[in-house]
Amino acid sequence: MNIFLCNCSSPSSSPPPTTLSHHKTPIPTTATANLPHKTLIHALTAGALSIGFLVSPPSSIALDSPSVQTTPSASSEYCREDETEEKSAETAPELATNEAIVEEAWQIINDTFLDTGARRWSPQTWLQKKEDILGSSIQTRSRAHDIIRRMLASLGDTYTRFLSPPEFSKMARYDMTGIGINLREVSDDNGGVKLKVLGLILDGPAHTAGVRQLGDELLYVNGVSVRGKSAFEVSSLLQGPNETFVSVTVKHGECGPVQSIEVQRQLVARTPVFYRLEQIENGSSSVGYVRLKEFNALARKDLVTALKRLQDNGASYFVLDLRDNRGGLVQAGIEIAKLFLNKGETVIYTVGRDPQYQKNIVAESAPLFTAPVIVLVNNNTASASEIVATALHDNCRAVLVGEKTFGKGLIQSVFELPDGSGVVVTIGKYVTPNHMDINGNGVEPDFQKVP
Repeated sequence: MNIFLCNCSSPSSSPPPTTLSHHKTPIPTTATANLPHKTLIHALTAGALSIGFLVSPPSSIALDSPSVQTTPSASSEYCREDETEEKSAETAPELATNEAIVEEAWQIINDTFLDTGARRWSPQTWLQKKEDILGSSIQTRSRAHDIIRRMLASLGDTYTRFLSPPEFSKMARYDMTGIGINLREVSDDNGGVKLKVLGLILDGPAHTAGVRQLGDELLYVNGVSVRGKSAFEVSSLLQGPNETFVSVTVKHGECGPVQSIEVQRQLVARTPVFYRLEQIENGSSSVGYVRLKEFNALARKDLVTALKRLQDNGASYFVLDLRDNRGGLVQAGIEIAKLFLNKGETVIYTVGRDPQYQKNIVAESAPLFTAPVIVLVNNNTASASEIVATALHDNCRAVLVGEKTFGKGLIQSVFELPDGSGVVVTIGKYVTPNHMDINGNGVEPDFQKVP
């Protein structure tokens, strides 16, 4: 499950996570050199930092549909445990060379970057840059990081950037699972879906407990089979109070042993939801006011709790306040929008260099909430917030009130490098249900004041 992060912050401010996954989900899986990409956050959509962690492409999360990988048939199956162990050792931070880290960053751009305006990227110029950069040895780690920063800056994309190890570690609040694991939906030979471990947060709970990044398949969570479930559904099963334990059963490799592992949760996200019930002036009805500050790992769950409580206490309609919400996990935004939409209605269209990013994401079931909705927006409403606002507006489920929104419609993914640093990369863009490209344009509200 990849995770996209939608985060929208103005270029001058410190960038928040982005979305459209992140999930977080399209998560690039191409390995470069000898180092497999570790996508922490699948897609980020905002200016700041979107995370694709642990969320899959659009189909399941944020942009949840991961690219499909087929498993070898039984007749051609063979064990690769030794190879898996060897690769894991190669990616250990203390063994990764400075040249390998730079080459990994170069390859991620080569495989996934979408040039949405600067027109500075082409396969030929990028290959020449690699030859220029890696023509001599890189003596220090700080030098390697500086090279990566300059390499990314040459793309002319505000949102594609380098993250130092401390900056990368702060992304843990976007961990949808609470145990630092990135899941991806993969088709099996029978047409079903299974969940494979795409990435792990280095030294995170799952990694420390013994879950392996390459080849592990998740079979059970607390004794409940996850076969056929989406990455987003399973992330909810994995969540729980901080420092409590969850039991996960994994299969190591295609033909390896099945192991049950106890993992202690370390969910560092704080609730982004604040709500209250207010009486209308004439006292005839009540309105449920909900403020959503960002789209982190707790956003959907806590929003559902808030809306149900307000509804049970008599709220006849809701005011969803997305002012100053710059984004976060794209998949969280997509799943929140689905709470209000009818089955089959479009949440968002995604467009990218890779076919897996070109999707029409729709609601799969009836809405959980049908009461009228007013969405409050301003010029700091961005990324995942704009996904929610336009999905509800274009499907006639809400009116928008306030100011023109920020206008960030790009999709970023976050990738971890072998030394614990990372890169945020623009991999695609999204278009509203009414086919409006909001990137750089923003969305005009229906009213400037609440009618």
